[in-house]
Amino acid sequence: MREFLVEITTTVPDGTSQDEVDRRRAAEAVRAKELATTGNLARLWRPVGELRSIGIWLAADEEKLHEEVLGTLPLRPWMTVTVTPLVSHPNDPGRAGDAA
Repeated sequence: MREFLVEITTTVPDGTSQDEVDRRRAAEAVRAKELATTGNLARLWRPVGELRSIGIWLAADEEKLHEEVLGTLPLRPWMTVTVTPLVSHPNDPGRAGDAA
């Protein structure tokens, strides 16, 4: 699986009921846990003072990331997503296989 840096900003459409927002947010939390269990969501952060998320997501390729992972999020219709494919850096202290 490949790693991707994913930045997500969610904007609730004007006129959406609070019940709909609450329902989707609850379903989003459940789906995020499922994606963490399957290994597709590795880490997720929210920058201080911002309403966007930054995460490390995994998928076979970028197409599968969009279709089979991010596309399954209940809030996806309200999201703006930026995906950056990642490769290992030779100086990454966390690289596997470098421990002696």
